[in-house]
Amino acid sequence: MTEPKEVWHRHLGAYGICLRQEDLLVIRKGGGPYIGRYDLPGGTVEEYETLNDAVIREFVEETGLKVRIERNLGVCDYIVPYALRKKGTSHIHHVAVFYLVQELGGVLAKPDTFDGQDSLGALWVSIRDITEDNASPLVVQAVEWIKKGQLPVESKRLDDWVVISS
Repeated sequence: MTEPKEVWHRHLGAYGICLRQEDLLVIRKGGGPYIGRYDLPGGTVEEYETLNDAVIREFVEETGLKVRIERNLGVCDYIVPYALRKKGTSHIHHVAVFYLVQELGGVLAKPDTFDGQDSLGALWVSIRDITEDNASPLVVQAVEWIKKGQLPVESKRLDDWVVISS
C-alpha cells in the first residue's frame, strides 16, 4: 500500500508579540487549525501590504489596540494536518513572521466582524498559563522566545496536532 500524497496549502502570516510584564496579548481563535486555542494577534498579509503594515492592521482588527513595531524577531514555519475543503488540502504549511511590538494605546475591544475574521476577542494571559494544550504553536514559540531570547531555525512538523472545537 502506498502512502497518500500530502497536499499543502502555504499560509504566510505576520504576528506580533506584545507583553505587559509576564502577560502576553493573545486572541481566542475561532477558526482554522488553532480553533479553540490562544493565538497571536496577526495574520494574512494582504495584497500590496508590507509585513509591518499587516501586523499593525491585524492588531487593530483583532484587539482594538494600536501598536508600534519594535523589531523583527525572525521566521518560523509549521506543517499542521488540516483539511481545507475548498482547496483540497491535507496540511497547512504555516509560515509565521514574528515581530516584537509595543502597545501605543486603545482599549481591548471585540474584534471587527467581516468575512474571514477568525478572532473571538483578545485577552492578556500570563505566560505561566500557556501550554501546548491551550495555545497555537505560534504562542508556544512566543513564550519560548520570551524565556530564551531566540527562535528555532528548524521547521516544525506537527503530525500529532489535534484540532479542538471552541
